Amino acid sequence: MKLEDIGFYTLLDGRARTSLSRASPWWRCELILTDECNFNCPYCRPLRKDCQGIMSYIQADKVIKFWLDEGLLNIRFSGGEPTLWYHLDLLVKMVNQGKVKRIAISTNGSASLDYYKKLIDFGVNDISISLDACCSTIGKMMNGGIKDIWKKTVNNIKELSKLTYVTVGIVFDEKNVNQSKENIEFAHLLGVNDIRIISSAQYNQAISNLDNLSDDILESHKILKYRVNNFKEGRNVRGIQKADCHQCYLSLDDMAIAGDYHFPCIIYLREGGNPAGVVSDKMRKERREWFNKHNSFKDSICRQNCLDVCIDYNNKANQFQANE
Repeated sequence: MKLEDIGFYTLLDGRARTSLSRASPWWRCELILTDECNFNCPYCRPLRKDCQGIMSYIQADKVIKFWLDEGLLNIRFSGGEPTLWYHLDLLVKMVNQGKVKRIAISTNGSASLDYYKKLIDFGVNDISISLDACCSTIGKMMNGGIKDIWKKTVNNIKELSKLTYVTVGIVFDEKNVNQSKENIEFAHLLGVNDIRIISSAQYNQAISNLDNLSDDILESHKILKYRVNNFKEGRNVRGIQKADCHQCYLSLDDMAIAGDYHFPCIIYLREGGNPAGVVSDKMRKERREWFNKHNSFKDSICRQNCLDVCIDYNNKANQFQANE
């Protein structure tokens, strides 16, 4: 299987083959702008205390300039809810002028349609929107009781899918897993490019009732098809096995930043892991040192929470290194 077939645009065989190169650009960097959010989703957990709060514009500017100096290819702005962060549009404009290929935001979809369109005009070309339900009643339960927002989110997804690359992220737990098939079918009808399904870290179970999804839906969404096939084979979204690679090649040219710290990945950050270092021009060196000494299988955060696609990438990179 080629990594390209999975559908994640930053995970490629060519990248995996050259992952140890010191000349590698930053392939995918994620910046946490704020921990504030207008939703209260039951599966969402707070950031580490030393990473909580609102990032200053000065700090965000510094981080982005570090990345741009080393050939940043793709960036994602997230939170919290990044559309609540002041001057998000100016950061988007900055990275667009820096020739970044893919400028993404992860959002709950509650901002005004006009603001999302403004972000697209400034350079955003990848929007991931959370939609954990196919009806307003379950939607209210999954967003923590926020009224009258589900229909707005659905309309935003419909309209934005006409303008740029849009994916829907569906998190399943015991509250909505029985509607997993209906949720996927509903998201498909909104015209999105892809559908990312995942069980919450607390629930962390394979989703088993997807056998009757139509071929039309699966063939329309590469990431969805990849994950559904994994579920059918009894493979959960999360978890490194003993036979998998125990090093994280992704950490060499991919990072997440919150506050003053850079972390091996966004999952490691959200699960409360320790940072690889402090934000500075030494981040590349610190990450290589982290890679050399870290065993992912012995680290409970990685072993339990690493995603299937990241595991496949690291296995492929390790295979290339062994062959060469």
